[in-house]
Amino acid sequence: MQVTETLSEGLKRGYTVVVPANDLEARRQAKLSDLARDLRLPGFRPGKVPASVVRQRYGTAVVAEVLQESVSEATEKVVSERGLRPAVPPKVDVVAPGLGPAESRDLEFKVELELLPEIRMPDFAAIRLVRRKAEPAEEAVAATLERIAQSSATLEPITEARGAAKGEVLTVDFTGEVDGKPSEQASAKAVEVEVGGVAVGPGFSEQLEGMRPEETRTVTVTYDENAPPEIAGKEVRFTVTASALSRRVVPPVDDALAKTIGFEGLDALREGARQRMQEEYDGLTRLRLKRELLDVLVGMADFAPPEALVNAEFEAIWKRVEEERAAGRVEPEDAGKEPETLKAEYRAIAERRVKLALLLAEVGRMNGITVTEDEMARALRADAARYRGHEAQVLDFYRRNPRAMEGLRGPILEDKVIDFVVELAQVEEKTVPPEELLKEPDAPPNGSAELSPVEPVPEGPVSEEGAATQA
Repeated sequence: MQVTETLSEGLKRGYTVVVPANDLEARRQAKLSDLARDLRLPGFRPGKVPASVVRQRYGTAVVAEVLQESVSEATEKVVSERGLRPAVPPKVDVVAPGLGPAESRDLEFKVELELLPEIRMPDFAAIRLVRRKAEPAEEAVAATLERIAQSSATLEPITEARGAAKGEVLTVDFTGEVDGKPSEQASAKAVEVEVGGVAVGPGFSEQLEGMRPEETRTVTVTYDENAPPEIAGKEVRFTVTASALSRRVVPPVDDALAKTIGFEGLDALREGARQRMQEEYDGLTRLRLKRELLDVLVGMADFAPPEALVNAEFEAIWKRVEEERAAGRVEPEDAGKEPETLKAEYRAIAERRVKLALLLAEVGRMNGITVTEDEMARALRADAARYRGHEAQVLDFYRRNPRAMEGLRGPILEDKVIDFVVELAQVEEKTVPPEELLKEPDAPPNGSAELSPVEPVPEGPVSEEGAATQA
């Protein structure tokens, strides 16, 4: 095999590969001989089919198989012998196919590929981070218990012959008309509407004040541009008929309430609410620390990411952006921007994500960080548990879809890499009010700190559903 390098520019490489005709012919004859040995055809004894007949019947298929194998093996040899680490599968372009139906010539093809960059390990010990922690305040716990009581409220019928007052609940049927035509999407039955509360559309419930059971009213609602496409920016005319009037009865926060939702008593309910809030705070603490770390790491990633990976990531991002815009959902910060401006900004986000993904993958590779079978099994069980009654189908889906399995593996590996780096960094512990922890942090430069799909990256990261890294 003769290999000539034709391109060496940045991360891009190109080669012309020539496989001798003799090698191709030897491989063809070997395959034809194997076929003849086991072939059974009418009129011939097993293993005695003439070579000319075998070639006539199967020659074309054998040629295709030989060429495919030869190109694949030669490309793999080019990559392995030079110690190359492709960022994406090599692009192969056959110049001269070599084998013909009756004669053999040299096989010539071109290979183009883009490499993973050389990534120097940052000095993790020089990284300074702040781990912000918070504890639930008693007032917040009490407010949570009150919300639990509100959600456990029951409706008590009002038997007085009067209209509905603000805060009371009317059970109504309504039909809506858009542009004078009935709309199924704007119609419903037996809807419980709190008078003066949030329901159906802006101003809808306020217009029901004073309404009595068995009464029918016409109500109009004008929707803004953020409403579903059918009613966005339009006035909808509702015909509303009330069937019942009731008041919401909120139970007291006591042992009885706690027992109705599965706790031994009020103290146990209060402690359960406190623990749940603490878990949420701890999750936010980790998320804030991770975002801060990724912002630092992207500044330490002093390498150019492969263009192919950035292009793939950008295309995935831009496809989602276009789908959202087509559905009438536009991010406030994107409103009014020209498409080319938006593309430039989202391409910067794509580059940031790819650089972070590659860096985290290299940290994992260099430090032997992997996902164990036990960790994968726990992740599988946890995901299957989300679909009660269908756990077996979920597990079978993962067994039949290796790509989906990698989607589970990615977040686990990424978390382990993040933990590894945090252990080496200088982390200041800081207790803050819950309000500070809950406050949305400033957006990182060039978009989200989270990662997203980048593929394929042999020995590298592939994030799924926001932030994952594959081995």
